Amino acid sequence: MHVHDDPHTDRHTDLDVDRLAAELSAGSRDALAEMYRRWSTLVHTIAFRALGDRHDAEDVTQQVFVSAWNGRQSLRPDQGSPAAWLVGITKHRVADVKTQRYRSHRNLHAVAAVASTEPSQEHDDWAEKLLLVSELERMGDPRASVLRMAFMEDKPQEEIARTLDLPIGTVKSHVRRGLIELRRRLEEVDRVAP
Repeated sequence: MHVHDDPHTDRHTDLDVDRLAAELSAGSRDALAEMYRRWSTLVHTIAFRALGDRHDAEDVTQQVFVSAWNGRQSLRPDQGSPAAWLVGITKHRVADVKTQRYRSHRNLHAVAAVASTEPSQEHDDWAEKLLLVSELERMGDPRASVLRMAFMEDKPQEEIARTLDLPIGTVKSHVRRGLIELRRRLEEVDRVAP
């Protein structure tokens, strides 16, 4: 029996991996597909462990391979394996998602700070809630519905996506942009108020 005939040997030899890297660098979509087949599970696992969210991990996995294709000229087999290169891209994409999460969290707190001052009376509290609802209505759907479900009904983004039949990325985008818009509107109202 030859070594290559042994089913227990690793079929991803260094020569095979180097060839794959060279083909990807040269623009082979087949090489990209083969890299996806071999290492997408690794990328997804790293993203999922870092982010704790299946949808975010799926998004990161897709972004990693798009980035790998767009940056294929930066792949240098003499400086590390394609798998290590993909892990590096994955870490950058995970950091991007964490940054987006931080910004969304910061914007939510900023909106909450603008929308709710310490009310001295129950009437003031209701007036602020009505103002917030009014500003949401002015936004129109689906953004208003997404924000209402996310922050007034405290629904997870995955549930919002299913309920409104929207891709999860679209829901995340509406939350991020909607919070920025809502904060701007509430700051304008606050400046005009006596």
